[in-house]
Amino acid sequence: MTDGCGDGALARDRRWVRWVFGVPLGLVHLLNAALVYLAVSAGPAGEWDTQGYGGTELACLLAVFLSVAGILITLIPPVRRTMGLWWLAPPLVLGVIAWVRIATLG
Repeated sequence: MTDGCGDGALARDRRWVRWVFGVPLGLVHLLNAALVYLAVSAGPAGEWDTQGYGGTELACLLAVFLSVAGILITLIPPVRRTMGLWWLAPPLVLGVIAWVRIATLG
């Protein structure tokens, strides 16, 4: 017989931990996706547009930084156990897209 606190209490605690870890991590991924979208969709207008190149490079570098930060946060053992490894997918994909964009920027 159990007293009813066994699995239910653990599940309730885990839900709160998921919210505590998931909301900031989700915001990091959302900001990262916005930067990648900005870098891919709003590039320089032409070869003469030095400010466009600078802005695109900055957006890509910030996106790569946020991707690395998201990966490092996800690899922290309590976060990894609670959230799962699938949370590594968004920063990896967004980081690769930003890296390819900055490499092909010219």
